[in-house]
Amino acid sequence: MNLWRKQLGAVPEEIWARTDLEVLILAENGLSELPPAIGGLRRLRTLDLGHNALTSVPAELGELAGLTDFLYLHDNALTRLPGELGRLTELRHLNVGDNRLTELPVEIGEMTSLIELRAQHNRLTVVPPSIGRLHRLRELWLRGNALSDLPESVGALGELRELELRENAFTTIPEPLAGLPLLRRLDLRANRLTALPDWLTELPALEKLDVRWNEVTPSRALLRALADRGCVVLH
Repeated sequence: MNLWRKQLGAVPEEIWARTDLEVLILAENGLSELPPAIGGLRRLRTLDLGHNALTSVPAELGELAGLTDFLYLHDNALTRLPGELGRLTELRHLNVGDNRLTELPVEIGEMTSLIELRAQHNRLTVVPPSIGRLHRLRELWLRGNALSDLPESVGALGELRELELRENAFTTIPEPLAGLPLLRRLDLRANRLTALPDWLTELPALEKLDVRWNEVTPSRALLRALADRGCVVLH
């Protein structure tokens, strides 16, 4: 059911009787709250709540065991996520970007089917170590937070292809990234980098490294070594 931009203001009560729904799009409706009744729509595969005014979401979201495709919570005013989201163990795409989150719940590590996690433009200062349990994760978007480091467990994300760390507070490139065999794109624009580690040349799949708008000038030797491996460096 597509109710995108219908100026609803609130979710129509008749929706909760539609337990057969597999797709529900409620984006851009000025929603300020989501009733616990959402937990009854257990056949949902996709739920889009993006571009609203939600300050919280109910724990009952964790009852949507059928969510396998997308959960969009981006561009709201969320300050926290319920730990019950960890029960969505079949979900593949989660977008919680453009909110006011200061942390991600520890339980996010239980969402082991995630292949894409977007948490850009929040207020994160740390990433929970449990993220290292997301062994299927291919894309991690953390742009526009206040991160200065990543947990050691990030080195266990063996399927990670894209890592977006732009506009944070990194002064060095986190060493756990050295163990990512499939990492193709690493974006560190607009941080506080002063040097680049030599181990970058050992990342076998790296195709693009972007370190523009930092206080760093890569050495010619490093640039040459990366170029020889087919990696484009923007600096």
